[in-house]
Amino acid sequence: MANIKPLGQRVLVKRIEAEMKTAGGLFLPDTAKEKPQEAEVIAVGTGGRDDKGALIAFTVKEGDRVLISKYGGTEIKLDGEDFLILSESDILAIIG
Repeated sequence: MANIKPLGQRVLVKRIEAEMKTAGGLFLPDTAKEKPQEAEVIAVGTGGRDDKGALIAFTVKEGDRVLISKYGGTEIKLDGEDFLILSESDILAIIG
């Protein structure tokens, strides 16, 4: 993968694809699937500053599994793989 470092309070994530089969055993076609809201953090940005100039620490770190906003962020393609760059505020929760 190309070396990419998000800037500011942004985070690079890779969506984790949801199961293609329902609990009842039915397979879903691609057109019926929604965008996955679960993702893995690949890289974190350089950080932001508060009103007094102090560095704001990230809540997430590389490797965390997170729940993200369904339509937040900007989709990008790197080395044939799909990623999403989004603001840390678009991350709803850390899945632990």
